[in-house]
Amino acid sequence: MSDVFVIAPGQHERNYWRDLWRYRELFYMLAWRDVAVRYKQTVIGAAWALIRPFLTMVIFAVLFGRIAKLPSDGNAPYPLMVFAGMLPWTFFSSGLAEASNSLLSNSSLISKVYFPRLIVPISTVVVAFVDLLITFLILVGMMFWYRFLPGWQILLLPAFVALAFLASVGPALWISSLNVRYRDFRIIVPFIVQLGLYVSPVGFSSGIVPPQWRLVYSLNPMVGVIDGFRWSVLGGQSQLYWPSFEISLAAVVFFLWFGIRRFRLTEKSFADLL
Repeated sequence: MSDVFVIAPGQHERNYWRDLWRYRELFYMLAWRDVAVRYKQTVIGAAWALIRPFLTMVIFAVLFGRIAKLPSDGNAPYPLMVFAGMLPWTFFSSGLAEASNSLLSNSSLISKVYFPRLIVPISTVVVAFVDLLITFLILVGMMFWYRFLPGWQILLLPAFVALAFLASVGPALWISSLNVRYRDFRIIVPFIVQLGLYVSPVGFSSGIVPPQWRLVYSLNPMVGVIDGFRWSVLGGQSQLYWPSFEISLAAVVFFLWFGIRRFRLTEKSFADLL
């Protein structure tokens, strides 16, 4: 009687989440590879992570602060307020853009080897996190330039960075799974990111939104993320409107749940479609 070997990929839910931990070394490898490739294939290397948000901050500070005369948060300098909102948005948009194409970029690996596919899009968000760490140096330099001392709220900054990570993972998982079946999403994602930059409180304070629209506006999950990031950086100069933040937090949780659910429902067909 010959032995029968059964290859069980662990698609059962309880085994799947256990597999995520078992394949953690693959996660580290993919994340490190993406970071290395990102900076080796650019002419100016890591400086690009500094130049892009800094130039965007300058444009927004001129348009909204000097021309439109929009108010800042408290007595905080307008450029500092804008850059404090630019950091979480750049993290979100870069993570979303990188993760949306991650399954297509790793098609040869996905079609040949079993591992939890969630590892692929989530590992690409690490590249955006490295960019965030680099651009944070500009924020520190600006605070020195304006002689702005943060308050105790700065201790909660890692919590809002984690929230920005979760806010990007949910939509990224959903869009990356859609991108496998409908390749047109590669064209749509940059448009969505560009639109989101102007409808999110990046170049202006969310405090200028009329009170009757404030809660509806907070359905955008990045509103709470950006407001929380500014509150932790600017301290008492930026007030955190808790009802708005709670709605944005609920939106982050919903999109995270929805993204994981849609990804898991379509994951088993990735190898056939890639």
